Amino acid sequence: MINRIYNNIDFYKKALDGTWERHKAISNNIANDNTPNYKRKFVTFEEQLKQSIEDNRISLTKTHVNHISHRTSSFNPIVIEDKSTSYRLDGNNVNIDTETADLAKNTIMYDALTKQVIGEFEKIKNVITEGSK
Repeated sequence: MINRIYNNIDFYKKALDGTWERHKAISNNIANDNTPNYKRKFVTFEEQLKQSIEDNRISLTKTHVNHISHRTSSFNPIVIEDKSTSYRLDGNNVNIDTETADLAKNTIMYDALTKQVIGEFEKIKNVITEGSK
């Protein structure tokens, strides 16, 4: 059970890293709203996390720590520059309304993931306190 909790925490860590990278990209987009020819950036990581869930569903037994590695260890959020055309004359393709909405959505996701991590640590705390009785 404790291994499953640690795997969950590792998964949430990767998701938090991805949302943090997305937050930085959105913040840069907002900061460069008036920069001529600036192209917005966005971050994708959900497909990598989904793939790691699918890969970890196979139940194998490890006889040594280094025998089977988790695919989440090579996790890297992907930052992509949106080079699509701009509706503005200065070549900038940042839409401040969209970026603000994306920032709010990302903040909600980050908060939800943080609460999940807290819940995992609460489980560990309960195992320790209840197991000593």
